[in-house]
Amino acid sequence: MEPKTVNPPIPEMKVARKSKRRTILYLLRKDWQLYSLLILPILYLLIFKYGPMIGNVIAFRRFVPGGSIFGEQWVGLHYFRMFIEDPTFWRVFSNTLILGGLTMLLTFPMPIVFALLLNEVKNKKFKKFVQTASYLPHFLSIVIVAGMILQLTALNGSINSLIQFFGGDPINFMQQADWFRTIYVTSEIWQGMGWGAILYLAALTTIDDSLYEAARIDGANRWKQTLHVTIPGILPTIVTVLILNMGSFLAVGFEKILLLYNPLIYETSDVISTYLYRVGLGSSNFSYATAIGLFESIIGLILVLSVNAISRKVTERSLW
Repeated sequence: MEPKTVNPPIPEMKVARKSKRRTILYLLRKDWQLYSLLILPILYLLIFKYGPMIGNVIAFRRFVPGGSIFGEQWVGLHYFRMFIEDPTFWRVFSNTLILGGLTMLLTFPMPIVFALLLNEVKNKKFKKFVQTASYLPHFLSIVIVAGMILQLTALNGSINSLIQFFGGDPINFMQQADWFRTIYVTSEIWQGMGWGAILYLAALTTIDDSLYEAARIDGANRWKQTLHVTIPGILPTIVTVLILNMGSFLAVGFEKILLLYNPLIYETSDVISTYLYRVGLGSSNFSYATAIGLFESIIGLILVLSVNAISRKVTERSLW
């Protein structure tokens, strides 16, 4: 009688990998038309997002405009030491932190509050009107918004006319550093509150009405329903938006600030992005500007990772 050949068992990991590969290939073949739509977005990311990262090498080289980013003298951390020892950098860095902090502190919760209030409106026509009116500022060009701000805050503008009407003295807002942060943050709230509320309004529609009914039976008023039903229902959306916003915490609105600021208010208006613009493009010191930009990106990455980790630990919700 011939002995039977016993094949060794196939490791479960290999079977799982093969099964996963087959599933991916099957999905690609089945829905290739849909996946082909990803080609342009992926190319965009590779060319305009990941490609320029190679240019960060000039932060470690003495780059000369017109030369190769790989062919100049290697200087290591020289430019990083330069901006660390530069008092002007720390001034713009502190301005960036203050403006970014105020913007996050005030503009992040406002869309949530606005969405909660709008969700309570029962008149559909009035609700649509308010929604439309609140969305419009988002679509205005930064140039138009900056022009409106400059006109309103001018010595002969509407705000000063109102101040004089009540017996006050006119204020030259755009030449007094103390006013810049208030003006900037207020304009950010006005421009982004309505648009930012869209995500939360969509999240509110996913909350089961039976939860509100159960809360009412238990004697909960509207405030308690908001605290114990509504807020937990939109918490995943809040966490996601917060984590994404932290990535751009230091990227305070460059275009708006560039259009509004002037040397008289550099003390409070000059931020990292405008400083990079003056140093990099104005003075052609590209290596120094790249070093600062790389530092800003690293800080942003650390903030995103930190907030994501804290959120995962505290709320058990995170992006990854």
